[in-house]
Amino acid sequence: MNIFDIFHQRIAAILADLHTAGKLPSLDAARFVVEPPKDINLGDLACNAAMVFAKEAKTNFESPRHLALEICQSLKEFEEVDKVEIAGPGFINIHLKPAIYYKLLSAVLAKPEEYGRVNKNQTRTLGGNVNVEYVSANPTGPMHVGHGRGAVFGDALANLLAFSGCQVTREYYINDAGAQVDVLARSVYLRYREALGEKIAIPEGLYPGDYLKGVGAILAQQHGSGLLNRTESEWLPIVKDAAIDAMLDLIRDDLHALNIKHDYFFSERTLHKSTTGSSLIDQAIDYLKNKNLVYEGRLPPPKGQLPDDWEDREQTLFRSTLFGDDVDRALRKSDGSPTYFAADIAYHKDKIDRGYDVLVDVWGADHSGYVKRMSAAVKALSDDKVMLDVKLCQLVKLMRDGEPVKMSKRAGDFITLREVVDEVGVDAVRFMMLYRKNDAPLDFDLAKVIEQSKDNAVFYVQYAYARAQSVLRQARAAFPDLDNSPTSLTQAPLELLIDDGEKALARIIAQFPRMIEAAAAAHEPHRVAFYLHELSSAFHSHWNRGKDYPQLRFVNANERELTCARVALVVCLTIVLGSGLSLLGVSAPDEMR
Repeated sequence: MNIFDIFHQRIAAILADLHTAGKLPSLDAARFVVEPPKDINLGDLACNAAMVFAKEAKTNFESPRHLALEICQSLKEFEEVDKVEIAGPGFINIHLKPAIYYKLLSAVLAKPEEYGRVNKNQTRTLGGNVNVEYVSANPTGPMHVGHGRGAVFGDALANLLAFSGCQVTREYYINDAGAQVDVLARSVYLRYREALGEKIAIPEGLYPGDYLKGVGAILAQQHGSGLLNRTESEWLPIVKDAAIDAMLDLIRDDLHALNIKHDYFFSERTLHKSTTGSSLIDQAIDYLKNKNLVYEGRLPPPKGQLPDDWEDREQTLFRSTLFGDDVDRALRKSDGSPTYFAADIAYHKDKIDRGYDVLVDVWGADHSGYVKRMSAAVKALSDDKVMLDVKLCQLVKLMRDGEPVKMSKRAGDFITLREVVDEVGVDAVRFMMLYRKNDAPLDFDLAKVIEQSKDNAVFYVQYAYARAQSVLRQARAAFPDLDNSPTSLTQAPLELLIDDGEKALARIIAQFPRMIEAAAAAHEPHRVAFYLHELSSAFHSHWNRGKDYPQLRFVNANERELTCARVALVVCLTIVLGSGLSLLGVSAPDEMR
């Protein structure tokens, strides 16, 4: 049950009736919103329809307020409406009778697993079949904390979209075809020689981390000294395959520690292989050529200081400016090999060919300059039928009591994600990574995220769930025969919930479906974390009022019926908190120790 959606449909019907009566043209109901007012004193719902359609309505309505008045007259006819007011130039504020919240709480209790899920019509607007590609760290070592932010964001977004009814594929793109993989192989080869007894110094430009020693030891065990007598062109493919496999095992293990599992791993190397006489990259370029979107030409020099590798030459270019990019983009290097962009085009064409309606790419903030060209490519490849949404995750600054954390000996030049997870726990990492919008910088303080205080958001929310569970245990102790299962509590006398604190909790619980729909549509899982903190804050506040006013406590041994109603409210709270925490991949503990 989504109160906001119900009234959006009702107001849309009122506008449709005005159209039938010749007072309004046909209007797009998706343009206006029904949302919680910023000030609780203004009511339960706020609507901007009169303001949004002021231009279309001016023929028959002198001002937005006059259109708002017409809408308000119709809204007053609904039995759930207590009163309707017009604010400012034409905003509509709707005050609801408490009965609608009692009905909503009963609906939550009747089908707890369904509450907040998006209906099928709304799911179609979210994309239906969605590919979320996230992490995609180079397979050159263990994941660092920055990778962790993208990993948690992508995983929570996939959870959110799946909860909203989308068919979701969680994908990892393995960057195993670039020069950095050759650097990895050469680094591992030195560790192989070290395992055979040589004293090795790691030169500048190679990976110095101790995590490569194990790979070198495995190679030494498998090949003995056999690789020493081979040329680099002979040993490099062997070492490269072993190194990539080992690094992917390491990355999967790091992801497993965060409770993240991908459905599909796509190897970049498959794009370069020729299976039918041409590679997937060649086929993608030919596809664009057939659409007259590839030509031979010269690019203007970049603004500012020219890069060392800049060449003024004729080259194969994609007409990306036709699709919103700043300049056309090169598809082949001077030696005829494909550019990185060409490989990315082929990869996204493969995803489009697999039938996805929406592609979500989760990248690091250092790739921001790449967004326009990739968006242009997807538009060209799909005839603008597939949406690409690139989500950039800003850097994570790792702190301890406000001081920067030193580098890791194991990784060589960064703190590994696994070290952070092992120190503070998966719940703290996941929640706090999502307690900021993805494109905002994040200071992650290892000491603060494990504090048991209201200033620690993950503790504050988990404590609310645990505290609610303690209420249920108290209720069972006071009334052993009280069945506090959700189904039984649908018969609770919810009309006894008349305190302002109880009403506030019901009001926030009612916002859960709207928040889920908005978060899924915007691809913003941080909204779930913000919402859970708001709901937890309201619960803790009402709990604290019970210390001063015993009559407000959830369990009263002398008031069975009132206790039953309040227990029903608390069970609804646990349903929503548990559901929200599950979407974030965070546990909902029955007790906090």
